[in-house]
Amino acid sequence: MYPVLFRIGDFEITSFGVLVAVGALVGIWMFGRELKRSGLPDAGVDAAVAGVIGGLIGAKLLWTLEFSGEAPIADLLFSRGGLSWFGGLIGGVGTGLWMLRRRRVPVVRALAAATPAVAVGHAIGRIGCFMVGDDYGRPSNLPWAVAFPQGLPPTFLPVHPTQLYEAFALVGVAWLLIRWRRKGVADAFVFGRYLVLAGSTRFAIEFIRVNQRVAGPLTLAHLISLALVLAGATIVWGNSQSGRARPARD
Repeated sequence: MYPVLFRIGDFEITSFGVLVAVGALVGIWMFGRELKRSGLPDAGVDAAVAGVIGGLIGAKLLWTLEFSGEAPIADLLFSRGGLSWFGGLIGGVGTGLWMLRRRRVPVVRALAAATPAVAVGHAIGRIGCFMVGDDYGRPSNLPWAVAFPQGLPPTFLPVHPTQLYEAFALVGVAWLLIRWRRKGVADAFVFGRYLVLAGSTRFAIEFIRVNQRVAGPLTLAHLISLALVLAGATIVWGNSQSGRARPARD
């Protein structure tokens, strides 16, 4: 666990910040490649940059709202970690959609092209969460359980490294998305499947995450995950009914 990589005077360069930046850059690069493969204009990259900025703002704001009862708002806003993936998804997609429309880029095709990049960028960001000891799981005696004595909050008991569980799962999701796109699966199906897979992954992991329960055994993240799965399933089912799928190419 290396929460602070180095300092420049009083300014800390955190592993979380560096890896979030790396995830954003890798995601933008991957998105640019997928835009070219799809024959979409390079202007779509502007939407990716806007999405990164909107996503970071949304991620920090929602995380601050979720934990607002545990610390002063200012401390949460300026903490070294703490980003909500769902806030990032909402803020990033919303800002990205706005920019895609401004640049007149086909929305569904661009969203499908963005899915592998979003999954990989999210996975890299989760490694950043692990490095600062944020978003970990419940106590565990498994051989790979990790203690985070400098975590957010600190824990001296070994816990599930749920950040790494999610990162590994997202790499698998990204591989599937790239494979489907190379085989010519319809754009709406790719985007819908991404929502189903990403939502299902988080829903499952959330059961061993340390988060406040808001509806019986379910957290806010559980409820948002269910909404994503339902949205993705609706997109897939709706396009199946309308016959918009095209055959895969080997």
